[in-house]
Amino acid sequence: MGFLTFNNITSTGNLLDLIGNRQKVLGKNLANADTPGYTRHDINFADNLSMATTGESSLQQKMSQKFGMSSSPSEDTGEQVNMANELMEIQKNSLVYTMATRQMSSIITQMKTVVNVGK
Repeated sequence: MGFLTFNNITSTGNLLDLIGNRQKVLGKNLANADTPGYTRHDINFADNLSMATTGESSLQQKMSQKFGMSSSPSEDTGEQVNMANELMEIQKNSLVYTMATRQMSSIITQMKTVVNVGK
């Protein structure tokens, strides 16, 4: 992984925020699947992932500039909600979450090592 920088912590934290927001949107889709006229929402994960992993600026800052402070950063896809597909997307999101938490754990372990070696 190379030398540890605070940028790694920030970008991994931003990624975890993005994953959490996407999980909320997918959950809303499941909750509203039987609501007449409701169409599926999703977060464009690929676009937001590049923002989350680069050190250009805060993902939250870009999301609030684009969507406003209180709105969810989701886009209406215009598609009907398919329960099986939503559950599959939730599972995929869960796998990305597992990878991100492992990365954050690795960063924290590296920090502990640096602190203990410096004593």
